[in-house]
Amino acid sequence: MASELTVTDVIIGEGKEAIKGALITTQYEGFLQDGTKFDSSYDKGRPFQCVIGTGRVIKGWDQGVIGMKVGGKRKLFVPSHLAYGEREIGAHIKPNSDLSFEIELLEVLTRDD
Repeated sequence: MASELTVTDVIIGEGKEAIKGALITTQYEGFLQDGTKFDSSYDKGRPFQCVIGTGRVIKGWDQGVIGMKVGGKRKLFVPSHLAYGEREIGAHIKPNSDLSFEIELLEVLTRDD
């Protein structure tokens, strides 16, 4: 597999752009490399919010969501060193797991808002 983050825009949004330090609201699904879904905000019934670009989520998200615009959909391939590395997370994510995500950006809030 690739050793670097791969970003693929499925739909390019036309709204506000995600910048470092912004509070973003997303819907997402996360997959293991065998296609198994390990997490989904859709399945939880609520969007996911986080501050982007400040180390509060995995590095693959911090790097891969920056520049995305509201209304956009993006696929990320996140190699293990930009995901959880050698850590095992829950029952599904084994050490050194490459992950992929499908992310829909719903809202971007910055200090200006």
